[in-house]
Amino acid sequence: MQSTPPVAAAERAALRTRTGAPSWALKVVMAVSGLTWLAFVLVHLVGNLKVYTGASHFDAYAAWLREVLVPLAPHGAVLWALRVVLVVLLVAHVWAAALLTARARAARGPHRARLHSWRSFVARTMPVTGLVVLGFLVLHVLDLTLGVRPVAPSGFRAETSGTFFAHENLVASLSRPWAAAVYTVTMVLLAGHVLHGTLVAVQDLGGVGRSVRAVATWAGAVLAVAILLGNAVIPVAILLGVVS
Repeated sequence: MQSTPPVAAAERAALRTRTGAPSWALKVVMAVSGLTWLAFVLVHLVGNLKVYTGASHFDAYAAWLREVLVPLAPHGAVLWALRVVLVVLLVAHVWAAALLTARARAARGPHRARLHSWRSFVARTMPVTGLVVLGFLVLHVLDLTLGVRPVAPSGFRAETSGTFFAHENLVASLSRPWAAAVYTVTMVLLAGHVLHGTLVAVQDLGGVGRSVRAVATWAGAVLAVAILLGNAVIPVAILLGVVS
């Protein structure tokens, strides 16, 4: 059996020292931030499905998001507070993931077991799917929130005197085949991320029993399918003219 070179072992120990926070704390940060984002994605999915109820209903929903707790809070305050919290959680999630990935690679060294099941594939590609989803979030904000060209369609219409065009902008964006394809592929990758991430998050928060793991696995699968089908059908419906 080949022993670990002293230099390599020292480098890995130095890496763990430099990165500071203990691994268990990073895992908790990832679990809490990931589950919070999952809850947001599910709520966002429910909002997205309102696209089938017509433009007026969908636009009214967009307006309502900015009126939550008014007049107790200023117009749009709750929505912006939610955005800030989500951004902070996203940064924390990426930061913790980067440190844990670096530590795992340093601990494994050059010799890594190659597993070929679909579960191991999803687990290995978590950093990749996470980065793709992160990139999509940036594009999504530039497209449907800020209306920045060329990401947003040429006909993007910003809010005017309290009048919203959320339905019109969504349809205009996903009517472009390339945008619909990017959206659909991202939903597939997001589903895989949720499928594995739900189980890992439950484990990192102390759910290590067999029954808990089984429930977490099934919950992750159900949520992944719901997110995939609920969101991925929207661009298809738009391209087919079901939603216009």
